[in-house]
Amino acid sequence: MSTPRKSTKARLIEAALDLFAERGVTETTTKAVADRAQVNEVTLFRNFGNKYRLLLAVIEDSAVFAKLVHALVEKANAKDNVADFLQEYARESLRTLDKAPDLVRSIVGEAGNYPIENRLALGKGLSEANRYVAEYLEDAIAAQDLESDLTAEQIVNLLNFTLMGYFVLKSSCEGYTLWDEENDFLDSLVRFFLKGSFTLSEATSTVTETSIVKVEPKEVADLPASLVRSLFRKAKKTGKQEYALIYVLFAAGLSVEEVLHLKRSHSVVEPQQHILQINYGVERQVPLNQWVMGFRYGSTSTNPLIQWLKSRKDEQTAIFINEASDTISEAELQTIWQELTADLLTPQGNPPVIDQARQTWCVEMLMKGMTLEDLSILSGMEIRQLQQYAQRARNKAALEAAARLDQKKS
Repeated sequence: MSTPRKSTKARLIEAALDLFAERGVTETTTKAVADRAQVNEVTLFRNFGNKYRLLLAVIEDSAVFAKLVHALVEKANAKDNVADFLQEYARESLRTLDKAPDLVRSIVGEAGNYPIENRLALGKGLSEANRYVAEYLEDAIAAQDLESDLTAEQIVNLLNFTLMGYFVLKSSCEGYTLWDEENDFLDSLVRFFLKGSFTLSEATSTVTETSIVKVEPKEVADLPASLVRSLFRKAKKTGKQEYALIYVLFAAGLSVEEVLHLKRSHSVVEPQQHILQINYGVERQVPLNQWVMGFRYGSTSTNPLIQWLKSRKDEQTAIFINEASDTISEAELQTIWQELTADLLTPQGNPPVIDQARQTWCVEMLMKGMTLEDLSILSGMEIRQLQQYAQRARNKAALEAAARLDQKKS
């Protein structure tokens, strides 16, 4: 049987990807793409309109980022430990970048000139690639029982930023001495990440692959109902946005990054439910609970988030904003949290941290009878990550059962 001929759009996207890699985006003309795809330039314009719309199609339709990282991760994941994983991934990444230096320099240097939709697609593609790599790294970290203050995705992001910076300098500058050999750079990079990302033996003076010690994972530290109630009261007195923020954190269990990426359009009010559409990280829908730790906060149509959105007079699409009506930053969000929790202490005697809101939500959902499978769907977390929350929920259930027995008349 003969091989089916590719569609015109597919041929144009394939030709554009090849030429962008060979020449960069700026130096690639629409005529060159049309010639490579064996169509008229008018056909290209009819299908895509202009070169940047074609670039957008390359980013979105060709799954270029997924293809880029798949082979890298497969090779890296064959390694036995985190150190070897990081080094193999870094080495293969540089080899891949070396195959298309003009495309890389073009994207890095010219992205500011692209339309906003191109930059959004580029950012989404890079984020998806980072998450894909992070899943594999997370498994390698778990296999060695390592502990880190950074998430696997944060480690991968930092690693990719460093690799990109090294590659751009190496491929763009002459006479600038970095490392004698690329292997020296890779060894230094891995040692740096091992020392900066993971817990090390205090007795170790040098960082090697064997210097990482096994430690127990962090204990879940959910917040007591009385503290959460006090936090809600203070937030309500402070302002509508602060009240809405605390409500979203404890009623939907979102991470800081997910909160920062919330848009007004992500708030979906239905007759029986108020839902948040999460498009950052693991895409999913999460209901906003009306009841939090035994107290009800409004209803499906009137709750702190809806009240905040109705009070807005600006045109900003983000749900949470700063005084300049720009999307709130992580630092600004953390500042709001610190101000609201300034006079509060956990049972352990520490100021509450924002991540404990998500932990509290997870434990509460399990206490209400939600299964690990369903919680995994709503939280975007893997079941194995939720095991420690299940144990904490069982502990709290046992304490409550003991309290009920104690209150019974003999």
